[in-house]
Amino acid sequence: MAVTENHINAVREERIYILSEVGNIWRFLFKKWWLFLIVGILAGLAGIFYASTKKINYRSRLTFALDEGSGGGSVGNILNLASQFGFNMGSGKDIFAGDNILDIMKSRRMLEGVFLSVDTFNNKSYTLIEYYLEISGKRDNNAKLKDIHFPVGKQRESFTYSQDSLLYSTAMNFSKNNIVTQRPDRKLSIYEVRVMSPDEKFTRDFTSKMVSKTNDFYVEIKTKKAKETLDILEARVSSMRGNLSSSLESRAKIQDVNVNPAFSAAEVPVLKQQANIQAYGGAYGEMFKNLELARFQYLNQIPLMQIIDPAAYPMEKIKTGKLKTAVLFAFFAEVLLLLVLGIRWVFRK
Repeated sequence: MAVTENHINAVREERIYILSEVGNIWRFLFKKWWLFLIVGILAGLAGIFYASTKKINYRSRLTFALDEGSGGGSVGNILNLASQFGFNMGSGKDIFAGDNILDIMKSRRMLEGVFLSVDTFNNKSYTLIEYYLEISGKRDNNAKLKDIHFPVGKQRESFTYSQDSLLYSTAMNFSKNNIVTQRPDRKLSIYEVRVMSPDEKFTRDFTSKMVSKTNDFYVEIKTKKAKETLDILEARVSSMRGNLSSSLESRAKIQDVNVNPAFSAAEVPVLKQQANIQAYGGAYGEMFKNLELARFQYLNQIPLMQIIDPAAYPMEKIKTGKLKTAVLFAFFAEVLLLLVLGIRWVFRK
């Protein structure tokens, strides 16, 4: 019984001690109210100054509809048509179907191609990456970048390792921090692209070029199978037309030589050429129909995208709010001061 009462008394005394210490801490902190006030004011002013030094960013918005109407049966027709001529066209799976187009748009190949394209800013021609390095201030913060440039007209194959590295890092960081691609409504095939940068014209041009290059890449890849089939058919049709013309000319020459044949054997060459003409004519007619079908299928797959809202002026301005930044700076400064004073009080005790 005595042990239990002693234990209860010990717990009670421990609780009283803890509450007393907590009260001492709060009284200690309350006496420093002037310090909290000064730190909060100074941090708030620092936040206002920081917000005022931040550049205004401009954000574009482009929406487009993804055209997938050339898939399905059309692709199947092309594959069947190509297989008739011994050409393997693969499975016909469309890598651009669905949201894959968004990942392709932000891929290294697309972004590096856009950054190396040329545009005019302030009446002077720049590659986009050269102009972006200037307006973003990245060269100001890194002395190593001041000697790395991307002049207009320089071929990618002649880039140094430093140029390749800077181009890659810039493209990947820009993709991560400055580009948003999404499909707002999952029920619709309408996509949205947003790009942000410190320059309004750069933002607009980069957005348009990125979408355009993605569309060009689509035309190059998506129509590659159909184009190769079309080229094969055009070559076959041309060859068959030549064979047919040659047989017609040969039959005419043989008939001219044997105007009044005395023997039936003289008609054999004429009959052979007549058989060739019929065979070549039938094959030519069938190939010509297939050629027209291939042309239709090829044209039916262009274009990939239909722009709904282009990236146009004026752009949305993104600027750091002074009041919001001041409040955040003051809050974190007060928390840091609270921790410092608390640790100091503990060590003094």
